[in-house]
Amino acid sequence: MISASNAHSTVAIQPAGPGHARLVTALVNALTDQAPAGVEVEREMTIRLDPRNRPEPDLLVTTAPYDPDRTFYTPDDVLLVVEVASPESTHRDRTVNLRKYAEAAIPGYRRVEEEDGLPVVHAYELDGPTRLYAPSGVHRHELRTPTPFTIDIDLDKLVPGRRS
Repeated sequence: MISASNAHSTVAIQPAGPGHARLVTALVNALTDQAPAGVEVEREMTIRLDPRNRPEPDLLVTTAPYDPDRTFYTPDDVLLVVEVASPESTHRDRTVNLRKYAEAAIPGYRRVEEEDGLPVVHAYELDGPTRLYAPSGVHRHELRTPTPFTIDIDLDKLVPGRRS
């Protein structure tokens, strides 16, 4: 277990299991295969929202060019954030992260949760004037969306041993 703390609180961060890691890897691979030129998919890189706030989503989609020395992205570089929820992160992914990324004006947010052993994607799009996310769909079995680029993923195939 990793412990993160600041002057106000300590948060225990449980390591995610192999199912979480495999799902993140499968999503990174699927999105990378479909990303157009000029769009990169990164895993576990922080986003510098402000000098004291650098969350690390499971993956992000960015327009920033690849830089092997990069240690963070800024919200202006990020098109989409994806969080794969685990028992320890579900509440945070549904509330705190949803609010933080919207306030930073990141155009898209996807939260992946497990339902009956399969991934379900909860999609959100930014409403610019309010800087709030509006739900844009719940995707079971297949994720098809035109934003931030054309995405078509068989979600059932992301789980080892499951083939539709």
